[in-house]
Formats: sequence, structure tokens, C-alpha cells
Amino acid sequence: MNSVFENRRAAGRALAQHLGAYHGRADVTVLALPRGGVPVAYEVARALGAPLDVLVVRKLGVPVQPELAMGAIASGDAFYLDERIVQYAGVAKDDLERVIAKERAELARREKLYRGSQPPLDVEGRVAIIVDDGMATGATMKAAAMSLRHAHPSKIVAALPVAPLDSEARVDEVVDEFVCVLRPHQYYGVGQFYIDFDQTSDDEVRELLDAARKAA
Repeated sequence: MNSVFENRRAAGRALAQHLGAYHGRADVTVLALPRGGVPVAYEVARALGAPLDVLVVRKLGVPVQPELAMGAIASGDAFYLDERIVQYAGVAKDDLERVIAKERAELARREKLYRGSQPPLDVEGRVAIIVDDGMATGATMKAAAMSLRHAHPSKIVAALPVAPLDSEARVDEVVDEFVCVLRPHQYYGVGQFYIDFDQTSDDEVRELLDAARKAA
């Protein structure tokens, strides 16, 4: 079976059924990884009666090998740095600071675009449910969770409609719970499991976040 979910919002409704233990709890925050994770997370937050926010993540790439992450920054001033990678790659302090400054600027730009004047939701002492529309390598979810840990939530839950069979093992060292609707044996990409997998627009992200705030 290839197409499982009609679209991202349908996937979110299916995912919410697997998160019933968090329904109605006052200590839960749902965090969407934009852009594709926002329609999924909107339905999850609505079903759980929880506030919704975006968790914008920016990878800190090694200057001479940008695809290699030496850390990440995320919404709420969360910051993670893998000192082993920094040392292994021989990244100088000045180069590191330039990468951080560049990515902080991009993070701020995206947060302003999505959130406007609204401050990030405080997750300290709360259950933080990180939602995306699916997982490929797991790098984004891992970076998000590792960065979010510095905001001191009581628990981090990775929640996905679909992910590879070994997906939990890829992130289990950085999340406290892994919830996934479908983990198929044959996995070629996230879009394989959606009938409608059109790109989520910035306007849709803003509209859903606004709707969630009004509902709250």
C-alpha cells in the first residue's frame, strides 16, 4: 500500500488517535516542524486541546562541509553544539561564531514570518510533542529534540504519521517517547504515503497558527 493518508491534516487526525494519553492535559505543548509538519500538528493540537507553536530548527553546518551538522539552534533560544564534531572538523572559534550568527539571523527571519510578534511558547516543565509530516533520515527530528532539551521540557515526544522501520532507534537517545502511526518495511520517502503531498506554503503555516491561537 502506497497512499495511506489523504493529506497532512488527515495524517494529523490519525496521529492524534495515537496520542490519546495526552488529551486534555494542561501541561502539553505541540510543536510543529515547519513547513510540512504544521498541518499535521494543527490537527494534533486541536484534538488534544493543546497549544500549538512552531519549532524552527536551523542546522549548524561545518563550514567546509555544510551537510555535516555540528549542532543546531531552534525556537526559544534552544542551542545544541556537538563538541566532538567541532573538534574533529577543526572548526575555529571565529568560523563557528560566523555560522551561528548566520543561522540565528535566518532563524529569526523565519520565526518572524511564521509567528509575527507572538513570542515562542515556554515549554519548561511541560510535555513537548514535536510533530512532523514524516521522517526520512531522522536528522531534523534529532536536531529539534537535541536543541529543545535545553529549554528544559519535562518530556519530549517525537510524533509522526509515518517513518522508516528503524526510525525509533535513530532518535531514541534524544527523545523520551516515540509515537508513529505507520512504520512500513518498504520505505522510499515520506510522500509515498500521502495522496496529496503538495508543498505547504508559508501562508498556510501562518493561517493555521493564527487559527490555533484563536482557538486557544
